[in-house]
Amino acid sequence: MFYVLASDPMSEDGLQPLLNNDQFTCVQKHVNDEDNLEQYDALLVRSGTKVTEEVMEKMPNLKIIARAGVGVDNIDIDAATKRGIVVINAPDGNTISTCEHTFTMIASLARMIPQATQSIKSGKWERKAFLGMELRGKNLGIVGFGRIGSELAVRARAFGMNLYVYDPFLTNERAKQLGVTVNTLDEVLENADIITVHTPLTKDTKGLIGHHNIEKTKRGVLLINCARGGIIDEEALLHYLKNGHVGGAAFDVFEHEPPGDNPLLELDNFIATPHIAASTKEAQLNVAAQVSEEVVQFLQGHPIKNSINLPTMSDELFEKIQPYYQLTKTMGSILSQCMNVPVKEIEVTYAGDITKLETSVITRSLLAGFLTPRADTPVNEVNSPTIAKERGIVYGEKHTERSKGYSNLIDVNVIGENTNFTMQATYVKEYGPRIVNLNGFDIDFYPHGHLLYIQHIDKPGIIGQVGQILGDHNMNIATMQVGRKEAGGEAIMMLSFDDVLSDEAFNALKEIKDITSIKKID
Repeated sequence: MFYVLASDPMSEDGLQPLLNNDQFTCVQKHVNDEDNLEQYDALLVRSGTKVTEEVMEKMPNLKIIARAGVGVDNIDIDAATKRGIVVINAPDGNTISTCEHTFTMIASLARMIPQATQSIKSGKWERKAFLGMELRGKNLGIVGFGRIGSELAVRARAFGMNLYVYDPFLTNERAKQLGVTVNTLDEVLENADIITVHTPLTKDTKGLIGHHNIEKTKRGVLLINCARGGIIDEEALLHYLKNGHVGGAAFDVFEHEPPGDNPLLELDNFIATPHIAASTKEAQLNVAAQVSEEVVQFLQGHPIKNSINLPTMSDELFEKIQPYYQLTKTMGSILSQCMNVPVKEIEVTYAGDITKLETSVITRSLLAGFLTPRADTPVNEVNSPTIAKERGIVYGEKHTERSKGYSNLIDVNVIGENTNFTMQATYVKEYGPRIVNLNGFDIDFYPHGHLLYIQHIDKPGIIGQVGQILGDHNMNIATMQVGRKEAGGEAIMMLSFDDVLSDEAFNALKEIKDITSIKKID
């Protein structure tokens, strides 16, 4: 007999795989109201329950945590992994609901339905005040082309709309399969009559549409955000809604929720819903049913597909692998930020002592680090191969005896449509993780904190100019590493800071004549 606790309200129909199984006893009760938690094998939650390490300590028999939805911010993934507890979610259970809500917002905004409803309810009959526009023949800009963006494209075509798609990680091959053409962000902004965003919220996508580029859009453009608060800069949007350049906007999400006295809510050309894009009966049933079926499968010893953390492993193996999969996750993140273009293939080569371990787990960790800034759903070691496949990225690993003098060496080659990027790293117990080669340049740095990667021409005075500008902007350099291939040729710098590099300092560095490329990396 297995005991399952559903600590947040869930669709009873969705819980039927558990309720109708004689091997399972499912209790629906909030975790904080339950005095004795020791008997439970599984915990089902939505966003209301915070699954902390303390909660797990009270549940020593816990084997699996299931999130009936996509986001897992309320679950301590690391604590679960260390305890051998599998965490699963329902990554596509609310895709259709969110897509349909987005399209509903587009139609409502185009025909001013909320405003007209409010008008007629107040006793008015203002037929001439609500002149809408047809969707047929209009250009729809989709920023972010994951699950939701691609579903939205299907519905837009049915309405006779033209598509302009921007996703910096969408390869031409994948785009061809999906029947769309890849555009730059500027091309989307300049051509679209309606723009909707569907990206994750990262340092690169925060304020993706804001003061610096809204003025490039058509006058009267409509903007929609049903993804994450902050992708469209709310302060900038307020300005352009007031001056009439943006014809209207529709938000389901805000930078701060609830939005309180957000001035956007005072505007007649702004409509909003309280973060309900995924809130339909069907979606709630789907996500509950998905995780219920996965819990049954897992506890009965069968494979599961939506786990987002490492599978259970012995403490001894976990301790041996831990430094390497932390290193490869960091490598993946840095590579993704340096190679900020569509990618077709990732090759990983292991040499030295690391080849004696189960490197497939370590490779998955690298994939997770690489894909996290690019995916619109949570990525971890178990689901990273599936997400890579969805995005048309092939990956592979091999072992070699050529460790180049290191006790262990991890060599990664990221292959794009028009360019490659390589990185080599090692882990030494006494010194920790080290990046020892970056895109062909020998270097030695500790990959941690706020980094600045500069490519430049090897000329006297460049390092001095960099130091002077950083000093002028009160930025303290924690470490600096340099590398070059030959005197007077290409060279690189990798700097680390205790604090985030200011935009003012970054822009000033970009003006140095002999710097060819500069990237902020976290």
